Amino acid sequence: MEERDLKKMGHDVKIFDHFQWRNYNVTDIDCEELKELREILPGATEWLDKLPNLESNYISARTVAEGKQVLFGSTLYTIKKDLGEEGIESQFYFYVETGTLVTLNIDEGTRKMLYSKERLMVLSEAEDAISGLFVIARTLLHYFHIGMDEFELNLRKLEKSMEEKNARTLMDKILTARFELLFWSNQFISFQELMYAANEAFYELNLKDRLSYNKLYYRMKRMDSLFKHYEKEIDTLISIDDASSSIRGNDIMKTLTIVTSVFTPATAVGAIWGMNFENLPWITTPWGFTVTMTVTLLSMVGMLLWMYFKGWTGDILRIKTGKARKRKSLE
Repeated sequence: MEERDLKKMGHDVKIFDHFQWRNYNVTDIDCEELKELREILPGATEWLDKLPNLESNYISARTVAEGKQVLFGSTLYTIKKDLGEEGIESQFYFYVETGTLVTLNIDEGTRKMLYSKERLMVLSEAEDAISGLFVIARTLLHYFHIGMDEFELNLRKLEKSMEEKNARTLMDKILTARFELLFWSNQFISFQELMYAANEAFYELNLKDRLSYNKLYYRMKRMDSLFKHYEKEIDTLISIDDASSSIRGNDIMKTLTIVTSVFTPATAVGAIWGMNFENLPWITTPWGFTVTMTVTLLSMVGMLLWMYFKGWTGDILRIKTGKARKRKSLE
């Protein structure tokens, strides 16, 4: 294995057995280093022309002079080194042809990982620059794993909160988790597109038979399964919250109906005895009020018992403690 490291101002050139990797770190697109790159790699001219306008995901497979196939573009990714850390959005610019891989403005943390002995060994064993691009893409997916780990922790806390007490504010947390999953999923799509575009551009090389391709493929497949699993979990939480809200709403309406029915006799008696008539029954007797209130209360209790034995009150009158509810959920 041969590896030579040629360091120049603004960029590094690492030469392996089967390809060279030119890694640039510049602040000005019109700098001398990139002008020199146009002369070294004429096929990269279109990519360099598009650089000022590449503010989102963009991947293109092209056939340049003499039928040479190239792949270039940019991919967004979010840097998260630790759980709980706020993500920093970055952009990975790349150009690749069979013998040369060019990268631009990789973040410092990723660059240190790629320059580690282990990663350089993997790069040196790559068949060509395309496999080198797969190695770098797999390195960038490291941040996705950190993001997914944090997402899973938050999701488990949310599920536990829903199990213990399904408060109204939980729906806001569920929707927040849904948007966070959508954010990571949208960034992940660009890496899937990168693999498809590589197969399109270098179809004749049978990339699917390569170790670097399969390692990237199975890592992405593993992450894709996580996205689908978490999406189903969130949909389930939303369904549970909808069902709980519906049950609470039905219980509230049923309770209001029962209360209204029970107080109907008292309402009727109050309406009648509130009239301005002098000859109302027992109005002048000392025991009239007591008899009237007793009859009214007995009517209310009778109404409640009648609905109870009819089965119309359901379990509203059965008061459950927190322990009883938890014990019933475990049965």
